[in-house]
Amino acid sequence: MPLVQLIYVSSACRELSDEELDHILESSIRHNTQQGITGVLLYTNGSFMQVIEGEEAAIEETYSRICDDDRHKDIFLLSKEAIAKRDFPRWAMGFRRLSRGEFESHPAYAPFLPDGFDAERIGAQPGVATEMLRQFSGA
Repeated sequence: MPLVQLIYVSSACRELSDEELDHILESSIRHNTQQGITGVLLYTNGSFMQVIEGEEAAIEETYSRICDDDRHKDIFLLSKEAIAKRDFPRWAMGFRRLSRGEFESHPAYAPFLPDGFDAERIGAQPGVATEMLRQFSGA
C-alpha cells in the first residue's frame, strides 16, 4: 500500500495544560501504533502543527477523527501527498511544546510564528512545514 503524508495546522479552543497535552499524546501514540501511523505534533501558544504518515485509509480515518475533535478549531490542511518513505519513522507520535525562546533561536521561522503557527504563511511556502517539523522535533 502506498504511503501518504498529511500536515495540518489548527488552533486550540483554549490554552491546554501539560496534563491535557500528555493525554492527547498518550491517546495518539496508542491509536497510531495500532494503525501503523508515524508523525510529530508541535504545540505553541494555543496552536498545533502536526504531520502524520501511513497508509492512506489510516491517514484519512485519523484526519477525520482529528477534524471532529472539539479541543481545536480552524483546521487548515497544509499538504497531503503520496510519499516513497516516511520522514518521521521514529515516532508513533513525537511531541514538542515550543517556547518563544526556541522561535528566537530560529529567526528564519519567525514570520511563520507570530502568535502560534500562521497557517496561511506556512501554506504559501511549500516545504517550510516539513522543515519546521524536522527542526523542532530533532528528526
